[in-house]
Parts: sequence; structure tokens; C-alpha cells
Amino acid sequence: MTLGRLLAGIAPIQLSSELLRQPVTGLEYDSRKIQPGNIFFAFPGKLADGREFARQALDQGAILVVSESAAPGGLEQVWLTVPHGRQALALAARRFFGEPDTHLGLTGVTGTNGKTTSAFAVDALLRSAGFVTGLVGTIEYRVAAEVRPAINTTPESVDLIRLFADLQAAHGTHCTIEVSSHALALGRVYGMQFHTAVFTNLTRDHLDFHGTMEEYFKAKASLFQGAGGLPPKFAVINGDDAYGRRIHVLPETRTLTYGVNSRAGIRAVDPRSGFDGIRFTVEHPGGSVHVESPLSGIINVYNLLAAFGVGLSYDLSPERIASGLAECRAVPGRFEKVDEGQPFLVVVDYAHTDDALRNTIATARDLKPRRVITLFGCGGDRDRAKRPLMGQAAGEASDLVIVTSDNPRSEDPLAIINDAMVGVLRTDVRHIVEPDREKAIQKAISEAGAGDIVLLAGKGHETYQVLGDRTIAFDDREAARGALRHYGYRKAAP
Repeated sequence: MTLGRLLAGIAPIQLSSELLRQPVTGLEYDSRKIQPGNIFFAFPGKLADGREFARQALDQGAILVVSESAAPGGLEQVWLTVPHGRQALALAARRFFGEPDTHLGLTGVTGTNGKTTSAFAVDALLRSAGFVTGLVGTIEYRVAAEVRPAINTTPESVDLIRLFADLQAAHGTHCTIEVSSHALALGRVYGMQFHTAVFTNLTRDHLDFHGTMEEYFKAKASLFQGAGGLPPKFAVINGDDAYGRRIHVLPETRTLTYGVNSRAGIRAVDPRSGFDGIRFTVEHPGGSVHVESPLSGIINVYNLLAAFGVGLSYDLSPERIASGLAECRAVPGRFEKVDEGQPFLVVVDYAHTDDALRNTIATARDLKPRRVITLFGCGGDRDRAKRPLMGQAAGEASDLVIVTSDNPRSEDPLAIINDAMVGVLRTDVRHIVEPDREKAIQKAISEAGAGDIVLLAGKGHETYQVLGDRTIAFDDREAARGALRHYGYRKAAP
């Protein structure tokens, strides 16, 4: 494909006819990956400005630099200024790879909490129905049978489109994506054609990026207006969520609402949760069907209802959907149990907002434990205002709270803990402060007795911890396993 054909209609072009006739071999936003014939998209960033690497990219064989800024002296002939760099990259990537998103059943899941589990459930039911699928999210990326490491919840557009093309080449039919608010605000999914858009809920998070809840909501809601492309064919929306009821859906989109408490079109009746999972009846426009799942907690009823709605959007029968949902096993880092034969339950969960923490503790309470011991921390260099809210949520719902570090990043861990303690001290819960997360996990397990639940919240599936300018290997699950073994527990080999 020539440069002129690739860029036609994407941006006003004032380049030489000779340059426009050159073939394009690829699109990159990382100058280190540039190959001869590539276009380099230079984005400003938090830590580095891509424009500083433009000359390097050209020296490595790039034929053009695309940027939101004007060209520096001497580069005017190989520089294209555009209003929005990431939107331009998304449109160029779709054209370069032959718009593979239009050949897949693309489902986008957005919201504050529940995106990962909902996406896993959707993927499970689609695979159960015989489809070849892809999955893009916080934990991992999947392309048919291949599993790839996740870099961001929602990768940059060219990486996403490239993944779609790989899935299409593997005879894939459907792809489910966790769509973050950052991705929507930055244009990472700009112009892509979604078949189904899902909204889980909205609670306080990422205000360090969005500024206000209203801006955060606008970013999420933009998926339902098309995010620069055509609006989705279906919208599956949590009718119990106040923000969900505010989402404006265009006339060409069919809306399916779900819920437990609302008069939703897809509704869970008599949900019950226990150690062996959850079971409930789904009332839907065509009747009702019984659903059983190995997942735990009422919050997962919502995630399964969301997936149920997606299944209906792809014309699967309710019975086929129910069978597929039963295939969705434990999601890594989401109420994941660590078992070394101890007489109490140890659970690792990604809950890192006050709402998610309340929901996870409520899931633990559903299991009727003797006590709930909650360990949590708050991330550094992120929204400080949610820290006391998390502390209060933990204190109100737990029997013992242990406040520790999460990913402190560049902040002083004790300063972060002090912010969280403001909320903890609003309650009369017994509490312990231990900044070292490994020692804190050991302390939590040492405090546990028969019938208790130890909840290790915040990091979930993550296998690292960010401390200042270094990243160390750290996994709550392995730390818990080590602590359990230290205290003499060890599960017998099968």
C-alpha cells in the first residue's frame, strides 16, 4: 500500500508526490522498532516525548513522521501534522491491515469493576459454543490457542488491530476486549467497529487522569456512541447502576439491560452463593433458564448477567449460554483461593477501589466466615482522594484490617498509608499497619483461625511491585503460599 493511499482522508496531506508513491511497510510508535518503509507516529508522553526520537526513526528508515506538533527545522518534507495523533494511528492501522475488526464479532467491555471477569465469561461462553476467539485485557491477551503477555488493559490501536489480523488469520470469529477509560479518552479504539458494547458499573477511579467523575463517565459512555466509528449493534448495560441508566444509546443500537434489583430485561432471580459457587435463575425476554457457576459472590452474578446479554446479542440460545457460563472457571487474581490445607480461606483479589473492596468483602461475607481479615494498600502516584474511602470501606466491613503497601511508585509508602488510615480510623475496627507487604501477608495469616477468611486485596494477578524507581518480583499468591508453609501448612500431593 502506498503512503498516499494509506493516508487518504485521514488528514490534510501536503507532501511531495514522490513521497506519496512510496510503499508503506508498517506503522510504529516506538522508534526502537522502526524498519525501512515504516511510518513513525510520535506521541507526547509522561516519561518521554516521541518527537525527540523522530530523527532516530528517520535514520532507521522511516519514510514519514506523524505528530500533533509542527515539524522541527529540516524535517518539514517528511513530517505530517495531524489534529490527533492516536486517532490518526487508529485509522491508518485499520486501513493498513484491511479493517480486520469488521470481520470479527467484536465485544467491548467497559466500566470500573468487573471488566476482566465479564470478559473471561464472554470468552468462555463463545468458545463453548464452538467459536475461535480472542481476548484482550488486564491479565493476558489470547489469539485463538496462543496466550500473549498483557502490556496494557487496552493496547495501542496498531497493536490491537495487528492482534485482530492475527486472529483472523487463525480463522478466529470473535474477540472480547476490556476497554479502559484511558483507551477511550486517548483514542486507542478510535474508529473500530464493535458488535456489542458492555457497561458494568462506574465508581470512583482514575480521577488523577480524568479529573472529575463526569469526565470519567463521558470517556466510558463514548463507547456506546461509536468512539469515532459506527455505534455498536448492541449495548448490554447494567440497569442497577446509576451511571448505566444515564448512558445515551443511539437509535440504531439495540439495548439489553441486566440487573438484580431493577426491572431489567435480563434479571437474576434468587441468586445464592456458597463455597461451591453461585446459582440463580435468569429471566430474559424469551423465558427463563437456570445458571450455575463455580465463581463466587453476588458481584459475579452481575458479571455473568453481562456475559449472558452478550450471548443473546450473538443469537446464542439461553441454554447454550448457561452451559457456556458454567465453563468459566476462576479468573486469575479475582477472588482466587490459595490452598495449602489450612483451616481458613485465603483469597487474593484485584479490588483496588472502595466499591470493589466492599463488593469483595461482601463476597467473603456470603460464605459465612467466623471473621474477615482484610489486607489492602493504595497505589502511589494515583488519585489520593480514594485512599481514605478504601480505608473506610475495609474498616466498615472487616473484623481486622491490615494496611500495607500496594505499588507505592515514587511516593513514600508511609504517606500513602496515612491517607488510607484517615478512613480506617472513621471506624472502630481493629487494625495493624505494616508497610512491608510480604511481612503484612505473614501477619494476616498468623492472625487467622479456623473458619476465617483472609482477603489479600489490591494486586490480584500482578506478579510485581513498583517501589520507587525499581520493579521487583512479587506475587500475593506466592507470598501467601510461603507464609502458610512457614506456619506449617502444606497441601498433600494428589
